[in-house]
Amino acid sequence: MAQDPDIRLLTSPRIFLVGMAAFLALVGFVVLILYQQIALAFSANPGLNGLILGILTIGALFTFRQVIRLFREIRWVNSLTGAQTGSIPTPRLLAPMAAMLNAGAGARGLSTITTRAILDSIATRLDEGRELSRYLVGLLVFLGLLGTFWGLLQTVHSIAGVIDSMKTGVDTATMFDALKTGLSAPIAGMSVSFTSSLFGLASSLILGFLDLQAGQAQNRFYSEFEEFLASHVQPTPIVDAEAPIIPQGAPPAIEHQRDAKAIANLAEGIQALVSHMRTEQQQIRDWVDAQAVQQEDIGKLLRRLLDELGTR
Repeated sequence: MAQDPDIRLLTSPRIFLVGMAAFLALVGFVVLILYQQIALAFSANPGLNGLILGILTIGALFTFRQVIRLFREIRWVNSLTGAQTGSIPTPRLLAPMAAMLNAGAGARGLSTITTRAILDSIATRLDEGRELSRYLVGLLVFLGLLGTFWGLLQTVHSIAGVIDSMKTGVDTATMFDALKTGLSAPIAGMSVSFTSSLFGLASSLILGFLDLQAGQAQNRFYSEFEEFLASHVQPTPIVDAEAPIIPQGAPPAIEHQRDAKAIANLAEGIQALVSHMRTEQQQIRDWVDAQAVQQEDIGKLLRRLLDELGTR
C-alpha cells in the first residue's frame, strides 16, 4: 500500500534513550571522581544505602523499558501506512486498535467515537505504566528520611549514654577519655543520618530525571498517534433519533413534515430553557431577599450592642 501524502509517520523515541544514557554516563563520571568520598559515606550504613541503590537500579531499568516498548508500537503504526514492511510484532499498548482492524475495520473506517475511545485507552495505559516509577521516586525520598531519623535516634540514645557515664569525683583525665570514647557513637549516628539522606535524595533526583525523559517520550508518542488517528477518522453524521428516515427522491411534503417536527422540537427545547431560566431567576430573587433580611437583622443587633455599650 502506498503511503498517503497527508499521513505523518511516528518518530522513533531513540533521542530520549540517548539523553537518558548520556545522563547516566555523566552521573557515573561524577561517581568516579568522588569515588573515595562516596565509598566512605556508603560504609556508614551499607544495608540501607545498598537498598537505596538497588531501588535506583530497578527504577532506572523500568524507565528504560517504558521507552523501549514504544518501538514496537511505533513500528506497527507505521506499518499501517506501508512505510514499513516485513514481520511486524503485535502491539501491546495498541492491542484494542489492532483487534478492531483484524475484525474488519478498514484503516480509514474509524469513527470519531472509536478514535476517542482508543486515545483514552492509550492514555490510561501510559499513565498506569508510569505509576511504578513515580512510586519508586517517592520511596527513595522516604528511605533517605528514614535513614535520617534512624541516625538521629542513634545519636540521641548515644548522647544519653555519654551523659550517664559522666560521674563526679573521677579523675579529670579519665572522665575526658570516657567522654571522648562515648562521643564516637553519636558521631556515627549522625553519619548514618546524613549519608542516608544524601543517597536517598541523589537517587530520587536521578530517577526523577529518567522518569521525566520517559514521560516526554510517551507524550510525544501520544501526540503523534493522535495526529495519525485524526487523519483516519470518518466524521460521524449527527442523526436525530426521533426524525424519520427520508429516502432519496422523497416527495416535498414528507420533507416539510420533517422540518415542521424539527421546528416543534426546537420550540419545546427553547420553552423548557426559558422555564428553567425563570426558575433560576426566582431563586436568585429569593436569595437576595433573604440576604437583605439577614443584613437588616445584623444591623439591628449591632445597633443594640452599641446602645448597650454606650449605656455602660
